[in-house]
Amino acid sequence: MVPEAPLERVGAGLAPKGEGWFVLNAREARWLQGVFGAYTRFEGEERFPQLGINIGVLQPGQPACWYHGEDEQEDFLVLYGEALLLVEGKERPVKAWDFVHCPRWTEHVFVGAGDVPCAILAVGTRTGDGVVYPVSEVALKHAAGVEQEAHTGAEAYAGLQPDEDAEFQEAWLP
Repeated sequence: MVPEAPLERVGAGLAPKGEGWFVLNAREARWLQGVFGAYTRFEGEERFPQLGINIGVLQPGQPACWYHGEDEQEDFLVLYGEALLLVEGKERPVKAWDFVHCPRWTEHVFVGAGDVPCAILAVGTRTGDGVVYPVSEVALKHAAGVEQEAHTGAEAYAGLQPDEDAEFQEAWLP
């Protein structure tokens, strides 16, 4: 039998401790906030080995990360609000309930749009380790890209302040 993983207080929210199944409400989960918005990963200290799943919340004009492509697919569902999807050098508006599929090596990033926060569910596999952060005019136009190509997250995000624990805010998931 697979045991239930207990939930423990981490920062201002809850996170699973150890392996096993669990149920965790997004409003009660550990949230972090930084340059690229607020988010919850639903994970404890040990990250899920095969599948990453999180909810990110962006303010209007705020990018979710740096424009990038990676060697694994990623999928996204806009839960609330609006965003601008920068994908393969193009701009594409997206709104609540739009689903975005990015096959491996699709260059992409989301930037919050509209007048309210935008919440996006992100799901991706974790079996690969290749990533590229290319220089992109469209990404730089939206302050969502690197000025020099990078091939690791450590390289791309060097010099940014680490994310900090945050209290969940109702406006993130209305």
